[in-house]
Parts: sequence; C-alpha cells; structure tokens
Amino acid sequence: MSKAGSLFVEGDSFFHRMDGAVKLIMLLTWTVVTFLFLDLRIFVVMLAGGVTMLLLSRIPVKRMALLFWVLAIFTIINSVFILLITPRFGSTLTGSNTPLIPIGYDTINTETLFYILTLSLKYLTLLPITLLFIFTTHPSRFAASLNKLGAPYKLAYSVSIAFRYIPDLTQEFKNILNAMQMRGLGISRSDGSLLRRMRNLSLVVVPLLQSSLQHIESVSDAMDLRGFGARPKRTWYMGTPMSRSDKTAALLCGLLLILAITVKVSFIKGFWYPF
Repeated sequence: MSKAGSLFVEGDSFFHRMDGAVKLIMLLTWTVVTFLFLDLRIFVVMLAGGVTMLLLSRIPVKRMALLFWVLAIFTIINSVFILLITPRFGSTLTGSNTPLIPIGYDTINTETLFYILTLSLKYLTLLPITLLFIFTTHPSRFAASLNKLGAPYKLAYSVSIAFRYIPDLTQEFKNILNAMQMRGLGISRSDGSLLRRMRNLSLVVVPLLQSSLQHIESVSDAMDLRGFGARPKRTWYMGTPMSRSDKTAALLCGLLLILAITVKVSFIKGFWYPF
C-alpha cells in the first residue's frame, strides 16, 4: 500500500467526522434524486447545495482537479455526440421545434440545446457529493461502517482495499510511463502522430496489469497468513458508533428521498422546458 493509503484527505470538518455508511446513504440518495428528474431548476438548487457542502469540507482544490476535468471532458464529448447524432432530439421531449443552427444534413434546434444544458447540469450535480464521499471517507472506517450495517466483513474489507489501491495504481501507471518515456516511447505532441502516441500509451497496459496482479497476489498471501476469513465475525480497530448527528443526517436523507418521489409523482413528471 502507498503511504497515502487512499484518496482520503485528513480534516476535521463535519463530513470528515460523519459515519462512512451515512455518507454512502447520502451519496445513494443524492444519486437517486438526481436521476428521478430532468429539470434544470432542481439541478441548480441541488448543485448549489452540493457545492456548499463541498466548500464546508475544506478539501484542497488541487486534489479534486483531476476528477473535475475528467467529468468536464466526458460531458463535452457526450454533448457533442448528442448534437451531431440527434440534433432535434429535444423536440421529442417538448413537442415543439425551433430551428437554430444548420449543420448541413440537419438543423440543431433550441429544444435540443436546452436539453443538453439540462443533461450537463445533471452530471455536474453528482460531482460535489461524489468528491465529498471520496475525499472525506477513510477506507477502514467505511469498511467498519458497512459491516455494522450488516454487510459481510469480507465484502466490507474488499471495498476498503479497493479504495486503498487506487492511489497505488495511479502511481504505478506514472512510474511505468516515465520508464517507457526514458526508453524513447513518448506521448507528447512532438513524439509523432496521434495514432503513434496512442499506440505508445497502450504499451503501458501490459506491465501495469502484471504489476497489479503481483500486488493482488502479495495482498492475498498476507491476508491468508493472518488467517483472514477464518472466523464468521471480526472486530474493527477504527470502528466507531453512530453519533446523534449521523442518525439525523440519515433521517434527512430519507425525508429528501420521500420528498423527491412525492414531487416527481405529483408535480414534475417530465422534461422541464420554459419556452
């Protein structure tokens, strides 16, 4: 395991102290509520709330930058494909057609652009709460919380190892890439065409898989030597009881889910288009 051990960032905010299982419930509730709707108004409110919680957690921006750019690139690519493949898709949701941008074989309409805006905001709504969960949840505490909720401790420990292994995998990828660049396999613009650079980058996959399998075998042997799985139950060094604030947060998540379902069934049933 790496020195960092995980993506967890040390801190003393309310979300750092929150029980890991409660944070998982909050993440799942937030995700369900987000996918229930296709309404820009709701996403604006949820995004504002998520950003506020993320700021209160005081996580360094540098630690979150990579995940933010990955989501931003995915959102842009997804939007471009929708516009090029189904430029009038918004009309199927609204029943109206307002031509806006001709693209030769078809015309992108206003309804589709508004749909793209709504969909992009939907993805962004999930980002703050996901970052909050990833960077404020200690793997061992999270595993203990899952086991406390009734999940088998083998499954809980597997989740903990997965969280811990992400930084190791990232560092191993960087090490292999640096070693291959020193041997003349470059991936920068000056190292040839895009196809050649992609081919060079693909050569990292095989040694990365071999290294990963070696790590898995080492961890597996170490766990077997320590008798992991020999008993039906186990204790947790970092396990903590749920506080009153944790129970309150879990209750609020339940109320939010009930409210969202009520609003979905009674008021907002489809795609919101104001024009």
